[in-house]
Amino acid sequence: MMPASELVIGTRGSWLALAQTEIASVALFEAEPSLRVRVERIVTTGDVRTDLPLSELGRGIFVSEIERALLDHTIDVAVHSAKDLPSTLDSRLLIGAYLPRADARDVLVAREGSLATLAPGARVGTSSPRRMCALRALRPDLVPVEIRGNVDTRLRKLSDGEVDALLLAGAGLQRLGRAAEASEWLDLEIVIPCVGQGALALEARANDDRVLSLLERIDDLPTRIAVTAERAFLAELGAGCRAAAGAHARMGPESSLRLQAFIGTISGEHIRAERVQNGETPEDLGRSLARTLLAAGGREFLQQADGPPVS
Repeated sequence: MMPASELVIGTRGSWLALAQTEIASVALFEAEPSLRVRVERIVTTGDVRTDLPLSELGRGIFVSEIERALLDHTIDVAVHSAKDLPSTLDSRLLIGAYLPRADARDVLVAREGSLATLAPGARVGTSSPRRMCALRALRPDLVPVEIRGNVDTRLRKLSDGEVDALLLAGAGLQRLGRAAEASEWLDLEIVIPCVGQGALALEARANDDRVLSLLERIDDLPTRIAVTAERAFLAELGAGCRAAAGAHARMGPESSLRLQAFIGTISGEHIRAERVQNGETPEDLGRSLARTLLAAGGREFLQQADGPPVS
């Protein structure tokens, strides 16, 4: 048994994952100053299989080994980018806390210009079907290029001339202290982010009352409500990384919740819709918007992506 004042946190070993773990560690220490935190770095399938596109590996490739360490009691808490989590969790695990969400927008990082002014035929690096869809919809004359690796690796490939620009999550640049390298922040009304983008999720064992009581003290309720709606949307789609889909929820006046979402294809075809919470739970809001988009043609888009069947 670990001493009550010690906590073992599991994370990937990338610079971004470690920066995110430091954010979580500070929040935990502020909640419990006597706490001693030890970080355990864990290699995931996504870190090893850099030879394959993310769309071929499926959702959860950056979390499975970390969750296994939780279940094995090797670690007490897992720190994830919420966007990496599959839409449903093992029943023995749950998200004990979401930290306050960072900026959820995507950014363009270019050697020169903005998304509107990139030269026709410019090569834009991304590993995301969602971003490929947005890119094709906004600038069909640009060329999406499959690119893997952590943020530092991608930025290096840009500087080496392998691509002319990158599409990335802005929160990652911020957490690495490199936000100034963004050429353009893309409006949420134009490019809908990935489910959970910008949020950090702290996962624990469902029966670990000691850890869950601590995590409850740092849980950010507005982030939890928003990400819960987004994850319910994704779960209703039954879609993994192969799908070009995104959802983003924001609190509005009088604590209402506005959810925007889309489903599309990597060729740029897409449908989008939004809904404002009207008495539903966040889960019901996400599920109902997903059903609306599926009925409006989204089901066919998901089937084109050759993703998991949508019943």
